[in-house]
Order: sequence, then C-alpha cells, then structure tokens
Amino acid sequence: MRRSIQHPVRLVPLAFLFVILAGTALLMLPISRADPGGAPLLTALFTAASAVCVTGLIVQDTPTYWSGFGQGVILVLFQIGGFGIMTGATLLGLLVTRKLKLSRRLVAQAETKSLLLGDVAAILRLILLVTVTIEMLTTAVLAWRLRYAYDYGWSDALWRGFFQAVSAFNNAGFSTYSDNLSGFALDPAVLIPIMTAVVIGGLGFPVIFELRYGMRHPARWSIHTKITLFGTAFLLIAGLVATAAYEWSNPATLGLFEWPGKLLNAGTHSVMARTAGFNSIDIAGMRIETLAVTYALMLIGGGSAGTAGGIKVTTFFLLGFVVWAEIRGQTDSTAFRRRIGSAVQRQALTIVLLAVGAVGGGVLILLSVTSFALQDVLFEVISAFGTVGLSTGITADLPPAGQLVIIVLMFVGRVGTITIASALALRERNEPFRYPEERPIVG
Repeated sequence: MRRSIQHPVRLVPLAFLFVILAGTALLMLPISRADPGGAPLLTALFTAASAVCVTGLIVQDTPTYWSGFGQGVILVLFQIGGFGIMTGATLLGLLVTRKLKLSRRLVAQAETKSLLLGDVAAILRLILLVTVTIEMLTTAVLAWRLRYAYDYGWSDALWRGFFQAVSAFNNAGFSTYSDNLSGFALDPAVLIPIMTAVVIGGLGFPVIFELRYGMRHPARWSIHTKITLFGTAFLLIAGLVATAAYEWSNPATLGLFEWPGKLLNAGTHSVMARTAGFNSIDIAGMRIETLAVTYALMLIGGGSAGTAGGIKVTTFFLLGFVVWAEIRGQTDSTAFRRRIGSAVQRQALTIVLLAVGAVGGGVLILLSVTSFALQDVLFEVISAFGTVGLSTGITADLPPAGQLVIIVLMFVGRVGTITIASALALRERNEPFRYPEERPIVG
C-alpha cells in the first residue's frame, strides 16, 4: 500500500491535493480575510484550488475580500503550484544532500516530464534560477513603473509589482487590482513585461533548459523544442490577428482605443488566453467569434512541463502532423525530419480524448445546475480545465455544486489528464500475447 502511494505518478496529484487542503485551512483563518470572521469553507477551498492549480478563477474579489496575509497565502500557493510541489521538494533535498536518490529523481521526472533521468538535477537547478531571475526582473520593472508613473509608495509598488510578477510567471492570473489589468490597457510598460513573463513560464522548463545550451544552433534543437517554439509563435500570432479582426470596432473592447492600443490589447489577449488569465479588456463584451477563438487557445494551452495548462502545444501539433501524414497517405508521421513514434501518438490522442471528456462532462453538469447560456458555461469549463482563469463573469454566481465542478476541473487540468489516468491505473503490465488484427471501417 505504501509503495503504491509513493509511486511518482500517484504522489504528484496527492501532493497537490495536500497543499490545496493546507491552503484552504489557512484561508479560513480570520486573519486571512479583510472583514471580520473567517472565509466560508467553499470560498477558501475554491480560492486555494485556483491558486495551487495556477488558474486565477475567483469567487471573491482578491484585493478587497482578502487581507494582506490572505493575499500572501494566495501568492505562496500559486508559486508552489507553478514551481511544482515535487520539483520544489526534490530541489530542497538536492541543496541539502548534494545528491539525489533514485526514488526522488523519478518523482521529479514525473513532475517535470524531463526526457532523461540524468537531466533531472540540472533541470531542477535551472527551474530555481529561471524562476527567481524572471520574477525579480519583472518585479523591478513593474515596481519602477508603478512608483514613477502612478505615484505609488515604494512599499506598495514593490508589493504590487512582486504579486503581478509571480502571478505572471506562474501563469496564475491573480491580481491585486479588482479590474485585473484593465487599468493598464494603454500602458505597454506594464503589459509587455507581464506578457514576457507569461510566455517564458509557459514554454516549459525542458525547452528553457535546452535553449540555455543551444540557443545559437536551432538545427540541434530536439523535436519537442522545435514544436513548442514554432507552435507557440504560430498561436500567439494567430490569436492576435483573430482578436484584432473580430474586436477592432467593438465598442465594448478594442473599439475604445486607437490602433496602437488595439494591437497592444489584442496581443495581450492572445498571450493571456493561453492559460495566463490576466485580462486588459472586458471578456464578457467580446463577440461570439472571439470567444470561439479563445476556446481553442485556452484548450491548447502552453508548453509541457511549464506553468501553463491545457492539452499542451506539442500534443496539438503532434496530432496535426499525424493527420497530415494520413491525408498524404504516408505510413510514418514525421515532423522536422524526425519520425513520431506510435507510443507518443497514442499518448497525445489519449490526452485529447480525456480532455474532451472532462470538458464535455463539466459542461453538461453546469448546464444542469445553472441557467447560464451555453457559450458562457463552455468558456468557464474550458478556462477551468485549461487552468486559464478568464471568465465571462459567471464564476461568483455559480451554485455550490457548480463551484465544486470547477474545482475538480482545475485540479485535473493542472495535474494533467494523463497523470490522473496513470495514477488510477497504476499497475503496469505487458500482455504475454497479442490478439489477431482486424481493421474496422472508419468514417
């Protein structure tokens, strides 16, 4: 029993669950709330789950409902969630003992999805270095801007800058502003550093690890890095173009700005829709076409083994290569002159089908317990599963049953559908026989 629980694939979701429960307990303390009395259980649980799962959906306004202590707890929770509980625990063990036990290497590998067991220690050191560097640089830029452009005192500017920076790098979407980033919609000095931190955090640590040593030699990049980088660039540009095209003259969103502001905020939405959760324009005011584009961006998400959620960029584009090979009648699926193994194809297909099942089930349940329109419910469910945090404004009005559904979706989306499936079906075995092959009619 103990060995089963300590299996790396199962230990990861259990650790996330433990931190969510610990965060819930802290947020229920009277000191965590701005007004007298502690937060109700469901409010604390929802907020803790959203923070640990780096989602950003909220049922209470963060800067007004939670005290400074409560906001600090939320910050720590999404820092832990983004950094990875098992990654952090393994790194601490590395710093103390200067070596890793095999069992801890396996746990870290399950969380970081590193390709080689021997790379785990180096990746963990890089995770800490990149996390601290990006968060501190972003904090410095934002604090300077808030101090000299918005007349904040240094202590307030540093706190707000630090909170936004950590939230951005971890793709959490929590903000110390009730209107999120809407107050900075025309300030590129605030939006661009936040977008940069979001993109870097969403690339995934294996990609950052590889770029550190091979930035000048793209031909030597692994297929994972190539797909992640080119796929990310394609989605960011496509999201910007689509958002600008549909919202250009919408008086509720981009229609409020001149063309530089339109492009800045279209780009911001494109970046944030891929699991960051910040918003500088009103999501509820968007046209249905833009919401449909956002559905896709949220579901795809960011890079593997990073702070982003979704089914991941590599999963989406790998299946695209498989479909393209099938259309062309090729027996092998290839990408960048490399053959894609059948095991990887099955894993990608499994992730997508489990994601569709989770989203479909969540939509059906929420439609059964609420009276919201399908487009709002679908947006909320995909946002939760993709750990995005964007909303058309229905989160706080969900009934308790609906909030519990969102909590489950955030947890599954953060831990990963494939990890959950592997944890539930822990025993691995190879069948000593194979059945005869038969080809059913497809299509």
